[in-house]
Amino acid sequence: WLRDHCPCSTCMNQITKQRQVNNLQGLANAPRARHVDIPPNSPLMHVEWSDGHKSTFEQAFVFRSGTPRSTALRQAQAPLHLWGSEIASSPPTVAYSSVSAGELGPMMQHLRRSGLVFISSVPATPEASESLLAQVGPIRNTHWGDFTVVTSDLTSKDTAWTSEALEPHNDNTYFSDAAGLQMLHMLSHTDGSGGASLFVDGFAAAQQLSDEAPEKYAMLASTGVYAHSSGDDGVTVQPASPMPVLRHDAHGVLQQVRWNNADRAGVDAPMAEVDAWYEAASAFQKILEREENRYWVQLVPGTPVIFDNWRLMHGRSEFSGKRTVCGGYVNYDDYVSRYKSSCYSEEELTAATVAG
Repeated sequence: WLRDHCPCSTCMNQITKQRQVNNLQGLANAPRARHVDIPPNSPLMHVEWSDGHKSTFEQAFVFRSGTPRSTALRQAQAPLHLWGSEIASSPPTVAYSSVSAGELGPMMQHLRRSGLVFISSVPATPEASESLLAQVGPIRNTHWGDFTVVTSDLTSKDTAWTSEALEPHNDNTYFSDAAGLQMLHMLSHTDGSGGASLFVDGFAAAQQLSDEAPEKYAMLASTGVYAHSSGDDGVTVQPASPMPVLRHDAHGVLQQVRWNNADRAGVDAPMAEVDAWYEAASAFQKILEREENRYWVQLVPGTPVIFDNWRLMHGRSEFSGKRTVCGGYVNYDDYVSRYKSSCYSEEELTAATVAG
């Protein structure tokens, strides 16, 4: 491991931090450390290898790699703030002036901990909104386009382009890799009313299901579900494989909620188990309908919201009149990258990301 992470210019590209030597070739005869020198009061560790190669490591790099903190940083773990309707009293908010000045840390911390953040005093234009989202990461292009302006005219064949109420849902369940972040910015609403936005913390709802009905939680965590996007000509999108509603990492930590009743297709289970899946899904639906889990807010021009699409569900009430909303997506990996680069030092990132 130590030789494989030698940071010298022969072994590692000093700009990209990519490995330039393949240490997997001839592993049985790999060189061994012949001499290790740790000078007193020095942050460095010098290693001379049996083939004559010499490496110099930062001690902090060696001893930080693989530690709980390094693991937490690599996985972008943060203390989660699970919430319900009470978040309305103090929603996470940052000023546009600080974000446009490059101070992204507070915004990214809100997103990682609470799953959403409002940005105040943003010019109510698609251009300013798109520029703001692009500071977080590259805007994702889909069959809807990249950064879109949505009206209730069914320009795209999806209920988002109507005035109908939308139940709480995650976007992109029909993609194998759903977008990590979504922005919504109300630009105008004239000659009508309604259209309040609804947010539900999917991680909080999942925790309630786990506490109240662990067998139903296990069903939603283990049974794959297909979704689809089929309204537009030439578009028939489904994930490469069925995904569970509650998706966990290899250590059993909840990583993503994939819930969209409108876009749901088949359940990947034997017919003998399908009824049990529906019972579990119905129990989860009831939790989502609890008023104490629902945060209603009327979006206004100048205050867009960015939220974690892997965690939060969003919806809206029915509305009348002419309503224009713009928005876009950022991939999950780009979101996490911006969080890390905004909240940690380069040295910590190198230890956790390159060698962790």
